[in-house]
Amino acid sequence: SICAAAVAVIVLAAMLFGIGAPSQADPLITQGIGIQSCAKLANDLKPSEGLNHPPNYLLFYWVQGYVSAANIFLLNEYTNYVDMNDVEASTILKLVFDFCKANPDKKAISAIDKFIQDAKKVDAKEKDAFNPWEQ
Repeated sequence: SICAAAVAVIVLAAMLFGIGAPSQADPLITQGIGIQSCAKLANDLKPSEGLNHPPNYLLFYWVQGYVSAANIFLLNEYTNYVDMNDVEASTILKLVFDFCKANPDKKAISAIDKFIQDAKKVDAKEKDAFNPWEQ
């Protein structure tokens, strides 16, 4: 059933990436699979299985959110952004897998930051910039 499948995915994610509540955690700016150690993530990812493999889709959906957030910053600071059509599952999975295999002491977010930095940007008009959290 769909409910059983959802529970299985949640349990798998908890086993793969650990879920715990630290008693006195430091404030975090970023959280999720993208800040997992490459040593662990390289063993969990299977790029050839695409989005049919839970660690793969957890990473890809995290990357979509991370790039979307980066786009708000880019739009406001530089009036450009990464076209989300260029954020393809196969590209991201291979990029992170290869990076993590070569750099087990780093985190996947470093590969994604480089992807964002190197990506071709779409120019926007200054009127398109916005601050959804203006204080």
